[in-house]
Amino acid sequence: MIPSQMIVFLFIFLQSYTSLAYDPDPVNDYCIPRTEFSSIFLSCKNTSLVTVDDFIYSGIKDPGNFKHTGFSSIPVSSTVFPGLNTLGMSFVRADFDVDGVNVPHFHPRATETAFVLEGKIYSGFVDSGNRVFAKVLEKGEVMVFPKGLVHFQMNVGDSPATILGSFNSQNPGLVKIPSAVFGTGIKEELLMKAFGLNDKEIAKLRKKFVPQ
Repeated sequence: MIPSQMIVFLFIFLQSYTSLAYDPDPVNDYCIPRTEFSSIFLSCKNTSLVTVDDFIYSGIKDPGNFKHTGFSSIPVSSTVFPGLNTLGMSFVRADFDVDGVNVPHFHPRATETAFVLEGKIYSGFVDSGNRVFAKVLEKGEVMVFPKGLVHFQMNVGDSPATILGSFNSQNPGLVKIPSAVFGTGIKEELLMKAFGLNDKEIAKLRKKFVPQ
């Protein structure tokens, strides 16, 4: 039987470990992945084969297609931009139609800074005490969303808007609250009790958020 002191020690250790988890520091100046190898087994290009093009990405020069949903995001990670590999960062371009919404969501492994490139965006986050920090941001302003906290954005201007977001993780993760709650296999009975909804309302939400 494990002594109670050992249990306490393990609990404190795990709490400390998880709270300090972050992308490891690189051991080289850079590591451009070799595309002929599986990403499971990281292998870097010989530095003599690396060129300036490995550190340039042109995939977010133009806005995404937001006409259907009112919102579009183009994530930029080491998967599409190899120069980011091992550097502990990634970013995203988000485009909003008028009244477009980026639904409440969070990134479990990264803090995000969001820079308004164009437009007016109602932007904010909710802390662990359920306090909301939100205001309308205009072109040139930046807001930070602490790691793991729910945040949201909505275009409140009269023209399309664009945000550039950066993350302090190569793999920040993304959990969209509506999809995580209504688009997964959580029991209908639990959702009905938790949100005070009937079975028809739950079915309607499931139809909207379950991945097709």
